[in-house]
Amino acid sequence: MKFDWHGGVILRTTEIDSDYKNTQNVRRFLCSQCGPDFKFDRKLMAWVRNGISKNMGNVVDEWVRRREGRG
Repeated sequence: MKFDWHGGVILRTTEIDSDYKNTQNVRRFLCSQCGPDFKFDRKLMAWVRNGISKNMGNVVDEWVRRREGRG
C-alpha cells in the first residue's frame, strides 16, 4: 500500500518510498521536528532521493547535521 504524503500521519519511522512528494504535510512534519527555520534545498532533496533506503527520521537527522555544519 502506498503512503499518502498529502494526508497520512508522518512519523520519524515513516519509510520514504518511490512515490515520495514534498507536500505541505511533509513540510509541517519537518518543521515540527527541525524547527521553524526548516527549508528544503536542492542538496537535501538530492540526498533524500539518492536511492538509499531511509525514513523521515533520517531526513530530520540529516537536516540537523547539515545545519550544524557537519556536512
